[in-house]
Amino acid sequence: MAGRAVLLIPHRSENPDEAALPADYRKILAIVRAADGPMQVRAVSEELGLEVTVRGKLEPLRAKLTKLGDRGRLHKRPDGRFTARS
Repeated sequence: MAGRAVLLIPHRSENPDEAALPADYRKILAIVRAADGPMQVRAVSEELGLEVTVRGKLEPLRAKLTKLGDRGRLHKRPDGRFTARS
């Protein structure tokens, strides 16, 4: 897209269809929705089968979760955990 920024993760109000999201974002949403309560980044990482012992490995996932929260698809709680939006 010449000269135009394209949102990889569209805002929820613009496109509620999750099929528009990349596969890794859809997996993250499914994990958080299936949880019994709020999830920490480490717990989501474990569900995805990622290495959780190195903090630097969690930061890209934290960024994805935050992006989903900023776009209205997840809710980021003040304690840093994430929950699904109803």
